[in-house]
Amino acid sequence: MKQIGHFVDGERIKGDGDHYKDIFDPNTGEVQAQVVMATPAELDAAVKSAEKAQKDWAQVNPQKRSRVLFAYKQLVEANMDDLAAMLSSEHGKVLADSRGDVMRGIDVIEFACGIPHGQKGEHTYGAGPEIDVYSLRKPLGVVAGITPFNFPAMIPMWMFGMAIATGNACILKPSEKDPSVPMRLAELFVEAGGPVGLLQCINGDKVIVDAICDHPTIKAVSFVGSSDIAQYVYARATANGKRAQCMGGAKNHGIIMPDANMDQAAKDILGAAYGSAGERCMALPVVVPVGEGTAEKFLEAFMPKLEAMTVGTSNDAEADYGPVVTQAHKESIEANIDKAIKEGATLLKDGRGFTLQGYEDGFFVGPTLLDDVTPDMETYHDEIFGPVLQIVRAKNFEEALALPSEHQYGNGVAIFTQNGRVAREFADRVEVGMVGINVPIPVPVAYHSFGGWKRSAFGDANQYGMEGLRFYTKVKTVTQRWPKGETEDSAFIIPRF
Repeated sequence: MKQIGHFVDGERIKGDGDHYKDIFDPNTGEVQAQVVMATPAELDAAVKSAEKAQKDWAQVNPQKRSRVLFAYKQLVEANMDDLAAMLSSEHGKVLADSRGDVMRGIDVIEFACGIPHGQKGEHTYGAGPEIDVYSLRKPLGVVAGITPFNFPAMIPMWMFGMAIATGNACILKPSEKDPSVPMRLAELFVEAGGPVGLLQCINGDKVIVDAICDHPTIKAVSFVGSSDIAQYVYARATANGKRAQCMGGAKNHGIIMPDANMDQAAKDILGAAYGSAGERCMALPVVVPVGEGTAEKFLEAFMPKLEAMTVGTSNDAEADYGPVVTQAHKESIEANIDKAIKEGATLLKDGRGFTLQGYEDGFFVGPTLLDDVTPDMETYHDEIFGPVLQIVRAKNFEEALALPSEHQYGNGVAIFTQNGRVAREFADRVEVGMVGINVPIPVPVAYHSFGGWKRSAFGDANQYGMEGLRFYTKVKTVTQRWPKGETEDSAFIIPRF
């Protein structure tokens, strides 16, 4: 059985841990490898090595750091197909989604290549009599990133791209469900000329998460995962004096106004709800038709598209999406469908019990559509994280606005309308961190930043962009004056005219 250990000091090691987790092939249900869980002692050794590498890296000027990152960007691009295939084999995404996963991570690396401009400080000349004031943005030291299974390429690059660009070292703890891509990304960093030890990849479970939060040398923790764990990591890390940005779950809504282009909205929502089997925090699992007859118009445009969807293996170029990540997650999704029906939802399309010929043991869930969902249902309140779309009907704009605004999550939301005034008011008033106007998955581009509100995010710093730069740096402000000395050589005295 293939075993995956850790990437430490520029090489792959098995590690000393005696605890393993299975890595499945979601297409077949078979165990394809095992990942070794690290011990706190191994984490400590990796942190000490990273601390040493960081001291030298922090002295490298921003232009040279940028060149290393640019070489890394080119190398990741050159390995795109291999990374996508590796990602699909462990996660289950179709190859097109896996390439998109890698590409969105590259976008942040590309932004990080502009660090010489981004990390410039501020300067005031003559703030007082012959007094100048300037500020510097200094790296924190060693930081850590704890990443989820659903974007094993993009989210690690979100974190370590900005951390390394600003002069830090990074300890990466990826999901144990699909660790191969993060391991390879760390390896490619060294191949691109990155300093050995600056980016370490340690595989582990809660034991290592706790050790990261408690380690005195680690100055900041970035996390993406479920809200309960995000809240836990935030509380534990900050209790130990660390900075923390912890992104949690979501229940994003798509508001459909009566004047929306129904065909386009249906197409957009289909991809946003079911793409990547719904396993993304910016999926759109709730659609809200507004007003009399809007739901019927939407369904008229949506149902033929839904019926034409194809579920297949992750390497099937014709498939719209592939299997979910594990059998346990498949069972959880189907249990939520059962619960929604018991709660009173109307089942329009049932994805339970879906099987694919020749892959009967794979972790497949068919596209599911539930109508007549209400805000008091538990399945509306909770994140299902699968290919399940729920329809919640709203009588008017105010009722539709209240649904995402009052939900426990506040990650993303979209509105579909041709009325600019309505869109502007919605974007202004909705209590959600990221808003799309006729854009179903409003993930900001790399030079903005990603972050939700309420239980979708803990901490006051967003991911990547200038927010990421600020998270991974601390400000030092210098106030200086150079008075004339009593014995100053007259040759160096500035003449006064």
